[in-house]
Amino acid sequence: MRTTGKIKMVFLFAIALLFANNSNAQEVQNAKNYDQGFKMGFGLNAGYAFDDPYKLALGADARLQYDLSKRYSLTLTTGFTNLFVSKADGSDLGFIPAKAGFKAFVWNDQFYLMGEAGAAFAVTNGYHGTSLILAPSIGYATKYVDISLRYEHYNDFARVNNDGSQGKGVGQLGVRLAYGFDL
Repeated sequence: MRTTGKIKMVFLFAIALLFANNSNAQEVQNAKNYDQGFKMGFGLNAGYAFDDPYKLALGADARLQYDLSKRYSLTLTTGFTNLFVSKADGSDLGFIPAKAGFKAFVWNDQFYLMGEAGAAFAVTNGYHGTSLILAPSIGYATKYVDISLRYEHYNDFARVNNDGSQGKGVGQLGVRLAYGFDL
Protein backbone atom coordinates (compact mmCIF):
# COMPACT_ATOMS: atom_id res chain seq x y z
CA MET A 1 0.00 0.00 0.00
CA ARG A 2 2.84 2.39 0.78
CA THR A 3 4.49 1.84 -2.59
CA THR A 4 1.24 2.62 -4.40
CA GLY A 5 0.84 5.85 -2.41
CA LYS A 6 4.40 6.93 -3.24
CA ILE A 7 3.88 6.19 -6.93
CA LYS A 8 0.68 8.27 -6.93
CA MET A 9 2.50 11.19 -5.26
CA VAL A 10 5.37 11.05 -7.79
CA PHE A 11 2.85 10.87 -10.65
CA LEU A 12 0.89 13.89 -9.33
CA PHE A 13 4.12 15.83 -8.80
CA ALA A 14 5.22 15.07 -12.39
CA ILE A 15 1.87 16.25 -13.80
CA ALA A 16 2.02 19.44 -11.71
CA LEU A 17 5.58 20.06 -12.92
CA LEU A 18 4.50 19.66 -16.56
CA PHE A 19 1.65 22.15 -16.12
CA ALA A 20 3.93 24.62 -14.35
CA ASN A 21 6.57 24.30 -17.07
CA ASN A 22 3.96 24.77 -19.82
CA SER A 23 2.54 27.85 -18.04
CA ASN A 24 6.01 29.32 -17.61
CA ALA A 25 6.84 28.73 -21.29
CA GLN A 26 3.69 30.61 -22.35
CA GLU A 27 4.55 33.55 -20.09
CA VAL A 28 8.08 33.69 -21.52
CA GLN A 29 6.67 33.58 -25.07
CA ASN A 30 4.24 36.42 -24.30
CA ALA A 31 6.97 38.49 -22.61
CA LYS A 32 9.52 37.80 -25.36
CA ASN A 33 9.06 41.23 -26.96
CA TYR A 34 9.20 43.11 -23.65
CA ASP A 35 12.49 44.81 -22.79
CA GLN A 36 13.38 44.21 -19.17
CA GLY A 37 15.29 47.08 -17.67
CA PHE A 38 15.74 49.77 -15.09
CA LYS A 39 13.66 52.89 -14.53
CA MET A 40 14.33 55.84 -12.27
CA GLY A 41 11.75 58.10 -10.67
CA PHE A 42 11.89 61.24 -8.56
CA GLY A 43 8.86 62.05 -6.45
CA LEU A 44 7.34 64.54 -4.05
CA ASN A 45 5.27 63.26 -1.11
CA ALA A 46 2.64 64.87 1.10
CA GLY A 47 0.68 63.14 3.81
CA TYR A 48 -1.41 63.29 6.95
CA ALA A 49 -0.03 61.60 10.08
CA PHE A 50 -2.70 59.94 12.21
CA ASP A 51 -0.82 59.93 15.51
CA ASP A 52 0.02 62.81 17.85
CA PRO A 53 2.17 64.81 18.06
CA TYR A 54 2.53 64.69 14.24
CA LYS A 55 0.04 65.94 11.66
CA LEU A 56 1.71 66.82 8.34
CA ALA A 57 4.29 64.80 6.41
CA LEU A 58 6.34 66.18 3.51
CA GLY A 59 9.15 64.54 1.62
CA ALA A 60 10.99 63.75 -1.58
CA ASP A 61 12.28 60.44 -2.86
CA ALA A 62 14.18 58.62 -5.57
CA ARG A 63 13.01 55.20 -6.72
CA LEU A 64 14.96 52.68 -8.77
CA GLN A 65 12.70 50.12 -10.47
CA TYR A 66 13.65 46.94 -12.29
CA ASP A 67 10.94 45.56 -14.56
CA LEU A 68 10.82 41.77 -14.40
CA SER A 69 8.04 41.73 -17.00
CA LYS A 70 5.41 44.09 -18.33
CA ARG A 71 3.34 43.57 -15.16
CA TYR A 72 5.86 42.94 -12.33
CA SER A 73 8.67 45.10 -10.98
CA LEU A 74 11.09 45.26 -8.05
CA THR A 75 11.74 48.64 -6.42
CA LEU A 76 14.29 50.35 -4.16
CA THR A 77 13.26 53.71 -2.67
CA THR A 78 15.10 56.28 -0.56
CA GLY A 79 14.80 60.01 0.11
CA PHE A 80 13.88 62.25 3.02
CA THR A 81 10.59 62.66 4.91
CA ASN A 82 9.73 65.12 7.65
CA LEU A 83 6.85 64.61 10.10
CA PHE A 84 5.78 68.02 11.41
CA VAL A 85 4.44 68.35 14.95
CA SER A 86 0.98 69.79 15.49
CA LYS A 87 1.96 71.93 18.50
CA ALA A 88 4.76 74.46 18.95
CA ASP A 89 6.20 72.66 22.00
CA GLY A 90 7.38 69.52 20.14
CA SER A 91 10.14 68.69 17.69
CA ASP A 92 9.65 67.60 14.10
CA LEU A 93 10.93 64.18 13.09
CA GLY A 94 12.98 63.90 9.91
CA PHE A 95 14.15 60.55 8.61
CA ILE A 96 15.71 58.80 5.63
CA PRO A 97 13.66 55.82 4.41
CA ALA A 98 15.29 52.83 2.74
CA LYS A 99 12.64 50.50 1.29
CA ALA A 100 12.51 47.51 -1.04
CA GLY A 101 9.27 46.63 -2.76
CA PHE A 102 7.28 44.66 -5.30
CA LYS A 103 4.95 46.35 -7.82
CA ALA A 104 2.25 44.49 -9.76
CA PHE A 105 0.21 46.12 -12.52
CA VAL A 106 -3.33 44.83 -12.22
CA TRP A 107 -5.40 46.73 -14.75
CA ASN A 108 -4.58 48.08 -18.23
CA ASP A 109 -0.84 48.00 -17.44
CA GLN A 110 -1.27 51.37 -15.71
CA PHE A 111 -2.98 50.75 -12.37
CA TYR A 112 -0.81 48.97 -9.83
CA LEU A 113 -0.59 47.62 -6.32
CA MET A 114 2.71 47.82 -4.48
CA GLY A 115 4.08 46.72 -1.14
CA GLU A 116 7.29 48.04 0.41
CA ALA A 117 9.19 47.25 3.59
CA GLY A 118 12.37 48.73 4.98
CA ALA A 119 13.87 51.00 7.61
CA ALA A 120 13.49 54.67 8.58
CA PHE A 121 16.67 56.25 9.94
CA ALA A 122 15.85 59.30 12.12
CA VAL A 123 18.29 62.15 11.45
CA THR A 124 16.90 65.39 12.95
CA ASN A 125 16.29 67.10 16.30
CA GLY A 126 18.22 64.66 18.43
CA TYR A 127 16.35 61.56 17.27
CA HIS A 128 18.72 58.70 16.54
CA GLY A 129 16.37 55.73 16.36
CA THR A 130 15.57 53.43 13.49
CA SER A 131 12.10 52.13 12.72
CA LEU A 132 10.60 49.42 10.58
CA ILE A 133 8.53 50.81 7.66
CA LEU A 134 5.62 48.93 6.09
CA ALA A 135 3.98 50.65 3.13
CA PRO A 136 1.20 49.26 0.92
CA SER A 137 0.11 51.50 -1.96
CA ILE A 138 -2.11 51.77 -5.00
CA GLY A 139 -1.21 53.88 -7.98
CA TYR A 140 -1.45 54.92 -11.61
CA ALA A 141 1.57 55.12 -13.88
CA THR A 142 2.24 56.14 -17.47
CA LYS A 143 5.58 56.20 -19.25
CA TYR A 144 6.66 59.35 -17.34
CA VAL A 145 4.12 60.08 -14.56
CA ASP A 146 3.45 58.05 -11.41
CA ILE A 147 0.71 59.02 -8.93
CA SER A 148 0.10 56.86 -5.88
CA LEU A 149 -1.75 56.77 -2.59
CA ARG A 150 -0.08 54.86 0.23
CA TYR A 151 -0.25 54.15 3.91
CA GLU A 152 3.06 54.07 5.78
CA HIS A 153 3.51 52.74 9.28
CA TYR A 154 6.66 53.47 11.31
CA ASN A 155 6.71 50.77 13.96
CA ASP A 156 9.22 52.22 16.44
CA PHE A 157 8.72 56.00 16.32
CA ALA A 158 7.22 57.52 19.48
CA ARG A 159 3.69 58.88 19.62
CA VAL A 160 1.49 60.45 22.27
CA ASN A 161 -1.58 58.38 23.20
CA ASN A 162 -5.00 59.90 23.96
CA ASP A 163 -4.35 59.66 27.71
CA GLY A 164 -1.05 61.56 27.38
CA SER A 165 1.21 58.52 27.78
CA GLN A 166 3.94 57.59 25.31
CA GLY A 167 3.40 54.82 22.80
CA LYS A 168 5.12 53.44 19.73
CA GLY A 169 4.01 53.40 16.15
CA VAL A 170 3.13 56.28 13.83
CA GLY A 171 1.09 56.00 10.65
CA GLN A 172 0.49 58.34 7.75
CA LEU A 173 -1.60 58.40 4.59
CA GLY A 174 0.35 59.99 1.78
CA VAL A 175 0.20 60.95 -1.88
CA ARG A 176 3.23 60.64 -4.18
CA LEU A 177 3.62 62.47 -7.49
CA ALA A 178 6.66 61.40 -9.47
CA TYR A 179 8.43 61.79 -12.79
CA GLY A 180 10.04 58.60 -14.12
CA PHE A 181 12.19 57.60 -17.06
CA ASP A 182 14.04 54.62 -18.51
CA LEU A 183 17.72 54.21 -17.76
